[in-house]
Amino acid sequence: MDGDPSVRWQVLRDLLGAPDEEVAAERARVAASGWGARLLAMQDADGRWAGGLYSPKWTSTTYTLLLLQRLGLPGSDPRAHVGCQLLWEGAARHDGGLTFGRASREPETCITGMLVLLAAAFGIGGERVDRTVWWLLAQQLADGGWNCDTIRRGSTHGSFHTSITVLEALHAYRDAGGRVVVDQHADRGRAFFLAHSLYRSHRTGAVVDPALVRFPFPPQWRYDVLRGLEHFRAAGAPRDERLEDAIGQVRRRRRSDGAWPVHRPHAGRSWFELEPTGAPSRVATLRALRVLAWWEASP
Repeated sequence: MDGDPSVRWQVLRDLLGAPDEEVAAERARVAASGWGARLLAMQDADGRWAGGLYSPKWTSTTYTLLLLQRLGLPGSDPRAHVGCQLLWEGAARHDGGLTFGRASREPETCITGMLVLLAAAFGIGGERVDRTVWWLLAQQLADGGWNCDTIRRGSTHGSFHTSITVLEALHAYRDAGGRVVVDQHADRGRAFFLAHSLYRSHRTGAVVDPALVRFPFPPQWRYDVLRGLEHFRAAGAPRDERLEDAIGQVRRRRRSDGAWPVHRPHAGRSWFELEPTGAPSRVATLRALRVLAWWEASP
C-alpha cells in the first residue's frame, strides 16, 4: 500500500476486499499520478507514443497502451482511446486478421490478439472488432493453442506466447460485452496449457524454457508461469491438479522477507524503470499473492 496507485488499487480490490467505491477512487489516481501519469505524459501530439504504432519495442503505442492496461488505467481515459483508435486505423487487415508489417500480406496472430485486448480495455467495439475475434477463433489449432508461425511456417503446435495473448484478449473481449461467443474456444485454450502443466513439454515433461519461471513486469509479448496462472485466476477457472507444479514455482521464488523479487526486464527500450532489478517488488508480490490466494480458496 506504500507503492504506486496502480499497485494500491489492485491491493485494495484483490487482497483487502475494500469497498468498490474506495477501489474506484484509488484506480482513478492511475491517470493523475505515478507511473500511469508519467506514461500518459509521454504521448505525442498526434496521439501515438514514440512516433510508432508497434515499434520501437517497448515504447511504441501498442506496448505503452498494454502497460497502461496492466496498470489499470480506467477504460474511459480519452488519451488511451485516441491511441487505441490510431492502432486500429493504422493496422492492415487481411481477412479479419491484423498486422503492422508494411511489406507483409499476412495477418499476425499476436498483434491481432493485442489489438483486441486494447479495444476491449479502451472502448472500441462494433462489427470490425467482432470480425477480428472470429478470425482469431478460426486460427485455433487442434491442440487448443495458437501460434503466429502457423501462418508464416505452417506450425501445427500451439505456442505459449501466442496462446496466452489470445486467451487474454478473448477474456477481455467477453468481459467488455463482446457479441461473439468465445467460451468454448477459451476453455480449449486453457486445456492446452493444462496439458503442458503451464510450462513443460507434453511429450517429455521437461521444462520448455527456464525463462518461463521468471516473472518480469511488464511481460510484453512473452509468456511466463505467473502470467499463465493470472489468466486462470481472472477467468475463474476451477482448481486443477495440473496447476500444482506451476504454483510451486511461484512459491519457490518468494524471498526470505516474504516478498517476490524484481526480475530483469526484457531487453529493449523503456520509458523508465518501474522497480530496480533484484529489489523486493511490490508488483510481483501483488501478482503472486493474489494467485496464491485464488489457488488456496479454490474448491
